[in-house]
Parts: sequence; structure tokens; C-alpha cells
Amino acid sequence: MSSVPSSWSQDMASVNTSARPFRERILLAIGFCFAVLGFLNAVPDLGPLPSIGVIPAVELHPTVFASGFIISFLAISRFSGGPGAILTTALNAILVCVGLYALWSFNVAVSRIEDVGLFFFDEFHAWMTVTGCVIILYFCWRIWGLPLAVVGTLALLYFFFGEHLPGILGHAGMDFVQDTPAELWYNTGDGVMGNILAILVNTVFPFIIMGAVLEGTGGGASMIKLSFYAMRRFRGGPAHAAIMASSLFGTVSGSAVANVVGTGVITIPMIKRRGFRPTFAGGVEATASTGGQIMPPIMGAAALVMADFIAIDYLIIIVAAIVPAVAYYASLFTTVMFEARSLGVEATAESEMDPVTLQDWISLILVIVPISIVVIALILGFSPAGSAMIALSVLLVLSFLNPEMRRKPILVAESFARGGVTFGRLLMAIGTVSIIIAVLGATGLPLEFAKVISSNAGQNLLLALVFAAVAALILGMGMPTLPAYLTIIIILGPSLTSLGLTDLTAHFFVFYFGVASAITPPVAMAAFAAASISGGGAIGTAVQATRIGIVIFAIPFFFAFNPQMLIVAEAGGVFAIGGFLFLLLRLALLIYMLASSASRFDRGKMPVWEVISRAAAGLLLIHPSALVGGIAALASLALIALHYGVLSRKEAAA
Repeated sequence: MSSVPSSWSQDMASVNTSARPFRERILLAIGFCFAVLGFLNAVPDLGPLPSIGVIPAVELHPTVFASGFIISFLAISRFSGGPGAILTTALNAILVCVGLYALWSFNVAVSRIEDVGLFFFDEFHAWMTVTGCVIILYFCWRIWGLPLAVVGTLALLYFFFGEHLPGILGHAGMDFVQDTPAELWYNTGDGVMGNILAILVNTVFPFIIMGAVLEGTGGGASMIKLSFYAMRRFRGGPAHAAIMASSLFGTVSGSAVANVVGTGVITIPMIKRRGFRPTFAGGVEATASTGGQIMPPIMGAAALVMADFIAIDYLIIIVAAIVPAVAYYASLFTTVMFEARSLGVEATAESEMDPVTLQDWISLILVIVPISIVVIALILGFSPAGSAMIALSVLLVLSFLNPEMRRKPILVAESFARGGVTFGRLLMAIGTVSIIIAVLGATGLPLEFAKVISSNAGQNLLLALVFAAVAALILGMGMPTLPAYLTIIIILGPSLTSLGLTDLTAHFFVFYFGVASAITPPVAMAAFAAASISGGGAIGTAVQATRIGIVIFAIPFFFAFNPQMLIVAEAGGVFAIGGFLFLLLRLALLIYMLASSASRFDRGKMPVWEVISRAAAGLLLIHPSALVGGIAALASLALIALHYGVLSRKEAAA
């Protein structure tokens, strides 16, 4: 579940720690200690075995953020170069020291609040709050870029000056001395050091460590190789292999950009060699990598947060995600099939394939066994974090099945440390999101936003969903999925549940569009990462990714109107086997209709009227009415039969 792009070749090559810059060695050392802290905090109670358990928030949260500040400082600073670089590093160091002081003040004040139950804030605490928030926003900007930092800055400005805005945007006003520290900083509920951080540390951190170890111990490279072997008889060849490999690797990495870089350096050049355009090759990898975050059983950090956020078992999230995820990847396979047909691409010859070795199959154990252990542990009743820790413990032993790990055991410790570094960097994004959430909670803006959507959409769920989808895509642009999901659900969640969606369905709807923002232009982070590898244009790759992954924009509407697609009762649907089979038929036809219309190709090239007809029939398949869905299904089958019949007659006449 890493958020830092890396490749296995880099991991294997970077063995000689003495050759590394001193800064990087310190960074890995701190990352290792940080990962150990996360490991000990999450170790489940296994009877007679020792267990520290969850460390109290008043101690753990400032310690975690202090580690995040230091890791972020080391990640962005340069200790050599011109005067400008040295000056920037000195400024960064000062900010870290001030940030550590603000964290210390949190520990002192909250400890007193918990001991005495009464505490009076003064200007010192207010200014410490502002300082701490500004430092978080600064490091978020340096590590994650402008979009999220700008949203966080606007939220902070809204907290202080929003009372002067007109209409529903205005709030009642905040007392600087009392409300600022109480709402934003010295608060273990909705503040920066509150519930969101607790969920990340206690639930997500263990999966990030496990993902980093999985990446670093070589299982991923064998997984890609075996995917190419499995897909060798398909026309799409490397493109189909990229989809398969990215779905498997993505469920571990949980980051679209990291997945693109990790697998794309291998898959994209091979897709291009088969005759596909660079923009299409990049688009395939971007869409496949993006889907890793919706692929159970591990999925991305956002799914883990979702389970805690709506207080349901993570196993329910996994079950609910199965059908939508399979549908999405089936749509990618279908689109690649149509593209290969249109270009006349044939299956890869056996002589062109690298032979699969026994070690490749053995290395696959490094991926399959930990994921299986997570699922089994969840079924046995362990928490997600406890399940991850059990799987990680087994993985650390299994990693020595890789001869490279046996020769250089330091690689195992190094991958463990990279998990700590990854989480330290992620904390700056999560801190910014926590600022946004604290501001929204204090001002009540989400409820006002819900009223606006409800008043404009009335009781029209479709219109409300369209509003929410567009807003989610806009808010999610340029953000990592987890911050995007949290920001969007806080703002839009109340409006969707007020119109009849259950919490699970509403969260899944927002989650899907938060994921889809990674391939949606103009700011499509996964597509841009793929373009840097493929050599295609960034916007062109993003457009191709949107076309290839078009079904990801339809799936959320499908399960919003047909919640039985998510299988579980928490989605709000009534599961019946007959109705479910009819739903799967409609879903399969929707995939075929939208994929073929987006490709303008099936068995042959389609005229414009057929493209439009297929798209319309596909969208009508979403309708919850059995009558409308049945008519749309018959129309879809008729269009397919007509297409094949016309082409068959033309071929016979020729």
C-alpha cells in the first residue's frame, strides 16, 4: 500500500547502503524505527505472546506526527548545492523544530485535559495551532504538490474569515483564542490529531508496511512475468498482461501512481512493441493501475478508512467490492480486445516469451500467502490491523525464499523501513485532510451543501448523483485517493444519504469517483505518470485512459440504483439469486456496449449511429426497473446480432 513510486529493479540495485548519501541512510534508519513503532502498536493479542496493544492517542499521535515531520524534512531537503538549497534546508529545519514544539504543547495540554478535565486556552495555544497547521500545509505542498495544499489553505482561511461570506457559505464566526485550538489542534476527536489520524495509525499503517515489504522482496517481478505468460495466447498480449499484473500488484500497493511506475516500466514498452500507440499503452497501464485500489482483498488505504469511518467489518467492504472490481477489469480486457482487433494485432509467439522458471512460481508465494492470510484472519475475527501484522510476520520469514534476500538480508530490513518512510510522507497529506475535516465539522458547511444539492435535485437521486460525481472528480483532481475520498465524503456524504443511499453505498460511490479522478483530465496523475514512461502526450494519454476506463464512471451509478450488486445487506439491496443473475447479465452487456462504443469497433468498425445506439442502450441498462432493464438488454443483444449479421453478409458477398 505504498504511496512512493519505486521499482523492483531499483530495490534490488540499491543494496550497498554505504554508497548511499548520508541523508538517505538516516531517512531509512528513522523509517525503520517508525515502522517498528507501527508494528508494535498493531500486534494483536495472541494469548500468551507479548502484545503492547494500542498506545494512548495523547502519546502516540504527537510521536507519529513528529516522525512524519522529520521524514518529510529529510525527503525534501538537500544538504549540498548552492546557497539557495542550503537556505531552504535551514528553513525546513526551523519549521520542523517549531512543529515539534507545537506537538509537545499538544501532549502537555491534552494530558492535562484528560487528568483534570478542565483547561483554559490562551493566545499561546491559538498561535501554536496556527503554526502547526501552516507547517503541515507547507510540507504537504512540498511532498504532494499544490492541489491538496491549496484546498487545505482555503479551508483554514474559511475557518477564520468565512463569517464574512454571503449566503450559505457564511458561518457564525470563530473565537480565535478558544475555538482555534479547541477545534483544530488540541482535539483527539475531529482535530488534526484526532480520529482520522487514529484510523491511519491503527489500521492503515500495518498494511503500508506489508505492502512495502511485498514490493521489496521480489514477488512483484515474478507476478508480472507470470501475467505475461498467462496472457500469451490473447491478441492483446502485453496489454492484457499489464491489466492482470496491475490488478494483482495494485491490491497490494494501493497507489495508482506507485503502481504505474512499479509495473509500467516493464509493461508499457512491451505493449508498444506489439503495435499499440504510446498514448494507448500508457492509458492501459494507468487504468489498470488505478483499478488496483478497488480490487479486493486489500484494496487501498481509503477502503480501510471507510470500514472504520462507517463502523462496519472490513470483510463486508471486501465482499461488496468484488462484483464492481471484476466488472471494471473485465471492461479493460474487453476494450483492449477491441483495440487489438482494430489494429490487427495477433497473439504473441511462444518464441518471444521469456521462459517461466521454478523460482518465478516460488516467488509468487510471497504475494499469494500474505494476501490469503489477511482474508483468513479477517474471517477468524481478527481486526484488519491484526490480520496485516500476522501476514507481515509470515512474509518476513517467506521473503528468504528469494535467493536475493538470502544473499543480502539487509534488503528485507530496507523494504520494512521504506514502509515507515512512505507513511511519514503520507502523514502530511492526512494532516491537511484533517485540517479540512476539522474546519468543515466546526462550521457545518457539509450540511449546508447537502441542503443545496437536495433543494436543487429535489428527490431526484440521479441528478444528485450527477452533482456528486462531478464535484468528486473536480475535488479529487491532483490528490492522492485517500485525501480525495475523505474530503469528498465529508462534503457530499450527507446529501447522498439524505436521498436514500445507505452509508456503505454512498461511501462506495464517492470512493469510486475519487479513484477515477486519477485518470480524468485535465489533472490525471496516473495517466501523467504513464505518459512519462510511454513517451506519449500527457493529455493524450489521459484521454485514452478515460476512454479505456469509461466503465468506471458507470459502475457507481449501477450500484447506486441497483445496490444488490454490492451483495451485502449493508448496501440496502434485497439479494435474490434470480434478480442477481439478471443484474449480472445487464452488467455484462453494459460493459460490452460501453467498451465497444468507446472503441468504435467490435468485429469491425462501427458507424456513428451504432456507436450512439450502443452507448444509449448501455446507459439504460443501469435503470433499476426490470422492464426498462429488460428492454435495454434485448436492444443490446439486437445491436450485437445486427452488427455481426451485417459483417457476415459483407464477407460472404466478398
